[in-house]
Amino acid sequence: MHRGPGSPSHAVPPNDPPCRRGWLVSGVLLAAWAAAVVLPPAAFLAWRQGRLEELSRPAAQAEWDAFRDAMRGQTGRDGPVQRKVPRSAEPPELVWLRDYPALAVTAWVVLVGVLGGCLAILARGAIHGPAVSGRESAAPSRPPSKTE
Repeated sequence: MHRGPGSPSHAVPPNDPPCRRGWLVSGVLLAAWAAAVVLPPAAFLAWRQGRLEELSRPAAQAEWDAFRDAMRGQTGRDGPVQRKVPRSAEPPELVWLRDYPALAVTAWVVLVGVLGGCLAILARGAIHGPAVSGRESAAPSRPPSKTE
């Protein structure tokens, strides 16, 4: 019995190398996406601990106090830029790293998760091509020519 291109059994078998290549591409894209979502926040949290120790030292606080004093000396002067004394008694980097790491990690995971996920889906579609199943595979990619 002849099975032509219009029959449902003409679909690509699951062990066909292009199909396996598609699954491999999907696996690689999924692993890259997961690494992009997880590794930078993990590195940030590890770096954060060391940086918090540095910013908690009296020398860092003295530098911030000296900066605020310099700003105080520049307020009220005439010139193109009016300086304002920062209100925080602590360095902004210390406040941010100490009080808002969850915000930074959440922003990273949401932005990279959504944008990276969309990019991975687009890349998979571009590499893997259109889905092949049943009747969709029977449709010719171009109309037959008159010489055929």
